[in-house]
Amino acid sequence: MNKTSGETLSVVVEREFLYPPEKVWRALSQPHLIEEWLIKNDFKPVVDHRFNLRADWGAVDCQVLTVKPSEVLAYTWAAYGVETVVTWTLTPTGTGTILRMEQSGFRSDQQQAFQGAKGGWQRFMDSLESVLGRTD
Repeated sequence: MNKTSGETLSVVVEREFLYPPEKVWRALSQPHLIEEWLIKNDFKPVVDHRFNLRADWGAVDCQVLTVKPSEVLAYTWAAYGVETVVTWTLTPTGTGTILRMEQSGFRSDQQQAFQGAKGGWQRFMDSLESVLGRTD
């Protein structure tokens, strides 16, 4: 296995939602809600829990790294030889929540995965927004 030296790349998507952090957290941490905006899963918000995200195109192997309810959620994201970490940070505002998603650890030779993630997370955020709009 060749290890490349140098910096890794991150995809960062930030969006403000007009919902409290607790509501955004539920959409990030409840499997039936995650399925609505992201993908089928067997997620549990428990550190070290291993879970899979499953879609027509394949599966992603994940492991929960950090769980701070309504504040931070992080998990590994491994698919097709690309191993990254997805970190969600929730910051309350006067009118809702700033949600920051960072997927870090893309190597410079993983441009296809990096570019795919850039577009994908924007779409997932759009879907998340619509899920938040119709759940209590």
